[in-house]
Amino acid sequence: MSLYQDTITRLQAQGIHSILVQFCDIHGVAKGKLVPLSNLQEWVEQGAGFAGPSIWGTGLPRFGTRSEYYARVQMASLQRLPYMPGVAHAVADGFAGGQPLDTCSRQLLQAAIERIKARGWTLWVGIEPEFFLLRQGADGTWQVGDTYDQLDKPSYDLKAIHRNQAFLDEMRSTLTELGFELQQIDHEDACGQYEINYKFDDALAAADRYMLFKLTAHAVAQKHGLVFSAMAKPLAHAPGSGLHFHLSITDAQGKAVFADPSGPLGLSAIGHQFAAGLLDHADALSALCAPTVNSYKRLALSHSASGTTWSPVWKAYGDNNRTCLLRAVAGRLEWRLPDASCNVYAATAATLLAGLDGVERTLRAPVPCDEDLYERFASADAMPSRLPRDLFDALSALEKDAVLRGMLGASFCEQFLQLKHQEWDQYQQHVSAWELARYADGF
Repeated sequence: MSLYQDTITRLQAQGIHSILVQFCDIHGVAKGKLVPLSNLQEWVEQGAGFAGPSIWGTGLPRFGTRSEYYARVQMASLQRLPYMPGVAHAVADGFAGGQPLDTCSRQLLQAAIERIKARGWTLWVGIEPEFFLLRQGADGTWQVGDTYDQLDKPSYDLKAIHRNQAFLDEMRSTLTELGFELQQIDHEDACGQYEINYKFDDALAAADRYMLFKLTAHAVAQKHGLVFSAMAKPLAHAPGSGLHFHLSITDAQGKAVFADPSGPLGLSAIGHQFAAGLLDHADALSALCAPTVNSYKRLALSHSASGTTWSPVWKAYGDNNRTCLLRAVAGRLEWRLPDASCNVYAATAATLLAGLDGVERTLRAPVPCDEDLYERFASADAMPSRLPRDLFDALSALEKDAVLRGMLGASFCEQFLQLKHQEWDQYQQHVSAWELARYADGF
């Protein structure tokens, strides 16, 4: 019996009849279709077919042999979806004309990983998903899903945990069944905001897992009459949702490459060089890690309704310092720039490549920050340089960063920049309720 038939037989014994073939578009949104399990060999070797131009960011033409996008199933990813009876989930890579698609962000990350594999290294990433539970009213307005969630300082609110136990417990049981090793669930700094943490993994598996996390959260939230939102900052006067990356590297012997208990901040020379690369490319990385107009509402100097903001505005790093863009903790690096709306594959790839550039060029990181940068800012003292203030500035920085674009690949960057400039132009032409309220009858 072939490997394909063995897999089909095993899944059929679990009641599986279909595969949800899932890939990721350039915006980081899961896309796909349902296909019969019985044709597994075709989905693995050829792929499930899609009209290429119908998918954001493929760059594929409207006709010809390369107009069709084929999502090739990765067999190791097949597993039963608890919330879709009879269906198994499968991660897929994008192909066109029989060749890997150079605008496929998942393969972008795989290519970046190959660069450190040549050193015998493995990148481990712990992803911390923050998100909001919202409802949309009949008039189209958005509000916090839990109307009782109104504390001035809602962090770690147990009453909200109790009120939303049905959603949270179904998330717990479903994620556990999908192989997530959960670590904690808490109410975050904003009303309606939560964080679910699970164990780190190698970079590709971590990115795949986050995509599955979002699919699951959307499905479970809908079941409970809620909307799972990965928008960076849906509430004007509250903290936004980050997607912090905890980064560490091990060598071929399993030794931690970044850690040195006797070194500054507990980091090795390579750890500091990697940090220097992240800070050196931070402006360009903003475009990929904070990729929406709304992202820069999170990355803003503003007072939070909760009295606390961890917004990583300044390009600095320090020992367990959450007011910095980069935090050194326990011999690893916490990269605090990404938000929950990013394409996790592209953001991880760009982060890895930027850090690796710092190692290859033996860059020196700035002097570590040992103070609260928000208190320093309030005192009007000189500050480290800031991240871009809006998406346009971030896109401009990516355009100017030839090194990072060269490492990521021209095709992906071209598609990304084109679409994001369109997004910025549409935003610039939009007239908001704030503008009308301020200016309509003011002159």
